[in-house]
Amino acid sequence: MTSDIHWHHSRVTRSMRERRNGHRSFILWFTGLSGAGKSTLAHRVEEILFERGCRTYVFDGDNVRHGLCADLGFSAADRSENIRRIGEMSKLFIDAGVIALTAFISPFRRDRQQVRALVEPGDFVEVFCDAPLEVCEERDVKGLYQKARQGVIPEFTGISSPYEAPIAPEITVHTGRDSLEHCAHQVITFLEQHRKIQS
Repeated sequence: MTSDIHWHHSRVTRSMRERRNGHRSFILWFTGLSGAGKSTLAHRVEEILFERGCRTYVFDGDNVRHGLCADLGFSAADRSENIRRIGEMSKLFIDAGVIALTAFISPFRRDRQQVRALVEPGDFVEVFCDAPLEVCEERDVKGLYQKARQGVIPEFTGISSPYEAPIAPEITVHTGRDSLEHCAHQVITFLEQHRKIQS
């Protein structure tokens, strides 16, 4: 980074924005295999939060790769850069007083830890969408797993590229077994119990 670039501190602070919004801002980071239900769950949780008057935004893996990360592939280095960019964007959103929900496979623990390290303790809530590989393959309407097993898609998480499950996530939801509403209720209950949103 050049020495000519300096951070400009806004006179309108995050805490002022949070007071105006009536809730805290934080990152809800949904991680899991492709087909584990990350995006579906993130959007359902956003719906519930929005209905309660919260300011929210979902960063979806596919959507981000249409624009912000359109130049990246799926090598380990590109996956890490993808997550780095999302982490920095999410940090800006919570500074704006917004609850940032992110739905990314984010297969490597070190990348998720680097995002956690960007923000203050308590601002990063990791949600592990735990679904067995066989369930994810059954749900695969795009046929990505089949293509990966055929060698058409290289470096596919869970097949030819590893997924490192969280060791101590704040929330684990069994998206391969439990209903969407049950999983969403788990997330909302955690947020209420930890006073991130009002009951």
